[in-house]
Amino acid sequence: MTSPTPELVLDAKAQLGEGPCWDGETQTLYWINIYAGEIHAFSPETGSDRVIPVGEPVGCLAPTKSGGLIVASQSGISLLSPETGLRKLLTHPESHLPGNRFNDGKCDPAGRFLAGTMDNAEKEASGSLYSLSPDGTLRTLLRGVRISNGLAWSPDDATLYYIDTPTRTVMRFAYDLAAGDISQPREAVHVPEELGWPDGMTSDTDGNLWIAMWGGAALTKWDPASGRLLRTLPIPALNVTSCTFGGEGLTDLYITSARKGMNDEQLLRYPLTGGLFRLRTEVKGMPTFSFG
Repeated sequence: MTSPTPELVLDAKAQLGEGPCWDGETQTLYWINIYAGEIHAFSPETGSDRVIPVGEPVGCLAPTKSGGLIVASQSGISLLSPETGLRKLLTHPESHLPGNRFNDGKCDPAGRFLAGTMDNAEKEASGSLYSLSPDGTLRTLLRGVRISNGLAWSPDDATLYYIDTPTRTVMRFAYDLAAGDISQPREAVHVPEELGWPDGMTSDTDGNLWIAMWGGAALTKWDPASGRLLRTLPIPALNVTSCTFGGEGLTDLYITSARKGMNDEQLLRYPLTGGLFRLRTEVKGMPTFSFG
């Protein structure tokens, strides 16, 4: 690490900042304010943060190879134009579950969009993990999920890592990139209670996992081969929600956070919670994959 101190790049005060996603083509950092129904397009070069209103809770997004975005929101999975905000619905797998909403998601190296759902009340295990292929085929990879969260792939694309937050566990699955199948589930990392709750996640080219800690005011780095905690990096935000590598060399870690559920005392102690942070590293991250 060249600078272990995170820098606040945007004092957004987001209620539920989430889903940071780096578009290498445009050098744009997209992120989401879930309950506000907003997609944000942040330019590190200018410091500008453009808001694209979605008009409903939005869970996750990814760039598409055709230049737009694929977005999972309350009314389903859509293609969205960042310029006009216009959406084209692709599928709505949970129209029969109005109490659920989409949460975390991203594309796999073959261009499929994986997106998970959760009970908005955070009580029932009514969530699932879906995989949408560019040809429109929708598959359910997992059911019975409480809070579908972090996703990451190993550098050889052969392993998918996945977090269902209340389990405090990162599961690893054998990933068949050609077919999009998962198999052989086993525990990769178990997160102790004192660190907080594992939320969003990304991976680096060394195969390590970087996990945001809700309620833990930290970003953590893990070796999934041994399950060992390699590093804890304090973040001046109580609820750290997700992270992604960005910048020209994919060495900048962008980190989102959320003010949801915080009391006055906590907000006084962590006034920057809800902000967007950047951590300059000497580590190269895995790229953000595109849909299509």
